Amino acid sequence: MLMQLDFSSEEPIYLQIHNQLVLSIAGGYLKPGDKLPSIRALANEAGVNMMTVNKSYQMLKQEGYITTDRRGGTIVAGQCPERSAELIEAELAMPAATAKLSGISREKWLELCEHAYDELNKK
Repeated sequence: MLMQLDFSSEEPIYLQIHNQLVLSIAGGYLKPGDKLPSIRALANEAGVNMMTVNKSYQMLKQEGYITTDRRGGTIVAGQCPERSAELIEAELAMPAATAKLSGISREKWLELCEHAYDELNKK
């Protein structure tokens, strides 16, 4: 599994791993039932501590994106979790505020959101 981690970023590595896996699932690169590398294997491949990968996997499991089984390993969940519109709206508050403070118009913001959503369907 190819990960592109930016070790000089202010974003924590565990969050970079988490976000890349969510994007891979949403984009169709990882499908329900696909097996993910073990924590040890992904940590070795990415050059990070096993606890970093473990934290990412724990978040993904808690959010319902993956399941783990002692015998079967870690796999992409059969169904992605349904999240309420209110929760998604709350998560969009900061990016929307950043866009507004950067001078991006409402129309441009909506265009950017549409583009990001549509990009997931192209992959």
